[in-house]
Amino acid sequence: MQGQQSSTRDIVYIALFAGLTAALSLFPPITIPAIGVPISAQSLGPMLAGSILGARRGGLALLLFVGLVAVGLPLLSGGRGGLGVFFGPSGGYIIGWVVAAYVIGLLHEWGWRRLNVVSSFIYCVIGAIIVLYAIGITWTSFVVDLSLLKTAMASSLFVIGDVIKAGVAAAIAVSVKRSYPIIQKTAVA
Repeated sequence: MQGQQSSTRDIVYIALFAGLTAALSLFPPITIPAIGVPISAQSLGPMLAGSILGARRGGLALLLFVGLVAVGLPLLSGGRGGLGVFFGPSGGYIIGWVVAAYVIGLLHEWGWRRLNVVSSFIYCVIGAIIVLYAIGITWTSFVVDLSLLKTAMASSLFVIGDVIKAGVAAAIAVSVKRSYPIIQKTAVA
């Protein structure tokens, strides 16, 4: 009976965080003055999923989200969805959200006992900026036929927004850990 309750709870968490990532698309993008680059709140989804649910459930939440986008649901910022988004410049970032959530979750599980806002922030930066940008920049460079360096320079405009989102995710993750910890310590810290 306990295994079934845990399995049901996992499914609910996975669906909840896939839904949360979809809901984040409803926030209007913020345009940086003078350069016109929009920053959406949606990339906060993988950070929250990984930092609150852990590696497996966080990764599965974003895999579910990406699967729903693939079948055509307009869940991305701006109401986009369908297989075509994966072949565009942002396709690597969308697919990379699964990896980012998993890495963030793995790092949070590893550092669970000593988790605080600073360590959670660092884990979010590693997963959602370093790992995600490595995937996204490589993909974008290939799709738009631009050098990795030029693509990285253009993508660097989004780092400030993602650093802010990493701080928000870290504060929320530590608050959830204190009040209702979902991650159970499994790895050696």
